[in-house]
Order: sequence, then C-alpha cells, then structure tokens
Amino acid sequence: MSRFRLLPPVRCLGFFCVAIMGLTATAFANSTAPQPPSQTAAAAPALNFAAGDWSSSLATSQIAEFRAPALPSAPAPSAGQYDSSRGGMWHHAASGLAFEGGLGFNVPESDSIRSGWNLQIGVGVHAGEHFMPLIEYQFIHTGLAQYLIDAEGSDGGFTHIWSFGIDPVYDFAPKASNDFYIKGGGGFYRKVTNFTNAQQGYLCDPYYGCYGVTQNVVIDHFSSNQGGWNIGGGYYHRFGGIYGTGKMKFFAEARYLDVLTPAVVAVGPDNTIVTAVPSDTKLIPITFGFSW
Repeated sequence: MSRFRLLPPVRCLGFFCVAIMGLTATAFANSTAPQPPSQTAAAAPALNFAAGDWSSSLATSQIAEFRAPALPSAPAPSAGQYDSSRGGMWHHAASGLAFEGGLGFNVPESDSIRSGWNLQIGVGVHAGEHFMPLIEYQFIHTGLAQYLIDAEGSDGGFTHIWSFGIDPVYDFAPKASNDFYIKGGGGFYRKVTNFTNAQQGYLCDPYYGCYGVTQNVVIDHFSSNQGGWNIGGGYYHRFGGIYGTGKMKFFAEARYLDVLTPAVVAVGPDNTIVTAVPSDTKLIPITFGFSW
C-alpha cells in the first residue's frame, strides 16, 4: 500500500502560481500572433481585446459617453416666417427694398424748351438678381424758347415738369463692381409753362433795412396733364463695403423722355388760328446719383 505524502502549503502555493503564469503567457502569445483570415472573422467586425488596447478603448468610450450630443440644425424659415438669426421678416423685407436719388441736367429735343436741371427720387424692390421695378418721382426745370417769350410779350419764362412713373431696371451684371443697365417706363406727367416779367420790388432786412430789388414775377402761365414714356440706360459702380457685401451704387444714366403734351394754339393778327406751342415735349435728362 502506497503512501501519499502531502506537500507543504507554501510549496503548493508556489506550484499554483507558476502554473497560472504559464497559462497567462500562452494565452497572450496566442492572442498577439497573426491569425489567418477566416470567413467567420470577415463576416463580423473584429473585436480586439488585447491588453494594450483596453486603455484606449475605455478612454474612447468614456469620451463618447460624456460628449454633448450634436444639436440638429434649425430648418430654414419659410416665406413670411420670423427668422431671429437674420433680424426677422422685417429685416428681410427691408433688405429687399431699393432706393435711388440723383440730380442732373437736361438736353432739349424740342424747339419750345431750353436746357435746365432735374431731380429724381425712386423706391422699389429687388425682384431678382437682374430685375428691379421702381416707382419714380421726377422734377424737371427747363428754360423757355425765345420765340414763345416774344409771342407772349414777356421778359422771360420757364417750364416745370413733374411726374410719377413706373420705371423697371434690368441689371446685366448684378454682382460686378462695374456694369450697365437698361431702364424705361411711363406714367403721369404735369407740365406748367410760366411767363415772367422783371418788376421792381422791396426786400427788407433787419440789419440793412428795406431796399429795392428786381424780381421776375409770373404774369401768365398755361398747364397740361398727360401721359409720357421714357427709355434709356446707365452705368453702375458698386461699393464693396467692409466685407464686400455693400449694396450702395453710384449711377450715371441718360434717358429719352417724351411728354405727350397737346399743342397750344393762338389767334393770329388776322384772326387765324396758329400753333403757338407744338405738341409733345422731348428732352434727354442726364442724371447722376446713388442707389442701394
């Protein structure tokens, strides 16, 4: 009968530790050694649980866990909806408005008028990159032909024409610094022809008292209300602004204007009816100004 001899506890513990270390080294060597690809491994994503990857995998998972979720972008506001990021619908509407203002001179095309000056103010909307309808107010001052002044027996005279019209603009290169445009339209025109005489008058000043002056006083006039039309074009120079987004433009334009005034007739010395002023008033207003 054989006898079993029990090993001391300390020696058993040593053998157990050596065995555990050997199994651990074998498992590590098998996990780090390159493995041939297999259909199963290719079908599923490989998970690497090597000891060297635990720290980076854990750190990545922690970062992903505590990272703030991305907020969905707000949808673009529909037409007429308030947009706080751009100032709302009032800001959008204001950015679509167009304004212009300018001064210039006139080149007469009718024998009844002479040269003069003009004032032009307009407001409209940017209906697209190229198209801009405008409502314009225009005031024109011209001299009067000498034969009309002599026929009236006066010393001088002048003509005023003011109008409200719709004058669309087509811009050929709306994003260029320098480009050209065409413009035209029509509307309501009122023409007033005045005859003046030089008369003596008095002007009183609190420092110098009253003294005599010569003034041109209107002694007669005639007027007419009618339609009219114009066509022409001009040049734009855009100012870029600080960030290249400026909307202000300098413009120089010339338009052919035909005011459809009726003829003015008069009775001659032998009681015959003669044409005092021919029909239609034609001129070319040349205007310089700013638009935005």
